[in-house]
Amino acid sequence: MKLGIAGAGNIVLDLLSFVQDIPGIRLEAICSKPEHEDKLLALQKKHGISRIYHSYNGMLADDDVDTVYIGLPNHLHYTYAKEALLSGKHVICEKPFTSNLEEFLELEQLAKRSGLILLEAISNQYLGSYLLMKEYLPKLGQVKIVECNYSQYSSRYDAFRAGEVLPAFDPGMSGGALMDINIYNIHFVIGCFGSPQKVQYSANMDRGIDTSGVLLLDYGGFKCVCIGAKDSTARNAVNIQGTDGYIHLSGSANSVDGFEYTANRQQPVKVNRKNHEHRMYDEFMAFEAMIQGNDRESANRMLEHSRRVMQVVEQAKQSAGLVFGSDQNQ
Repeated sequence: MKLGIAGAGNIVLDLLSFVQDIPGIRLEAICSKPEHEDKLLALQKKHGISRIYHSYNGMLADDDVDTVYIGLPNHLHYTYAKEALLSGKHVICEKPFTSNLEEFLELEQLAKRSGLILLEAISNQYLGSYLLMKEYLPKLGQVKIVECNYSQYSSRYDAFRAGEVLPAFDPGMSGGALMDINIYNIHFVIGCFGSPQKVQYSANMDRGIDTSGVLLLDYGGFKCVCIGAKDSTARNAVNIQGTDGYIHLSGSANSVDGFEYTANRQQPVKVNRKNHEHRMYDEFMAFEAMIQGNDRESANRMLEHSRRVMQVVEQAKQSAGLVFGSDQNQ
């Protein structure tokens, strides 16, 4: 994979902290605004990136780049992904894939028509412990209750309370708790159980954005609650309860380091399959294999998963009256 990176924010710094551990990925280029010149030069030197760009079109015209990673604010994902696909590049786009379902469907069709691979960077779907946990689900008997709580007091929430609207809480930039944090819970649950029958999102709204909320997913035979908060915090956890036992994960749904499986009236068993210290390592190992091997079957399977997530997101937004800037154009 000959990678070009769009962005220079925290998520890109996360990627650069481990990506050189993956032999099949070559860092060909990074692109950001001209005012980030010094930062880009420092990243280039530290991580051995071949070229820097201040023009996204310039990076897209680089024949040595075959894949673009989009690590930009949520509202830019659709436009940047579309331009990359139109330029003949494979795309790895940070979560959430797009601001609405219609944007996602357009990108999906464009990628398939162009014979390109389009992937969402969502770490939990590729983690070894998460994949192993899914193998334990049949041991639970009939699943009855699923609970996911990912709550983290945002470092930007105090500014928001004081009247400053930063991207994390800007409806025009597709921010808020659903898209920034509860999205991990949605991916987690749909990766285990597929699409729900009903979706209802009850959100704490402030100035047009959800600072926290409770998402109810009705699967008919069992019920699921996904809590996501940027205005408060808690001891995060995931619990999957069945008639014959339960699975417990300490921590949030974006980083599944391991889990406990407990059969009824038995002692808990701790289980883990951790391949690397960084939570994003497994997904980029998978992305490199799919792109290098032109594995469209696996890529399309993950694209189908992302479509199901975006369908839930769209229903959640509608039920809460949550409207983003790009929704006005639909």
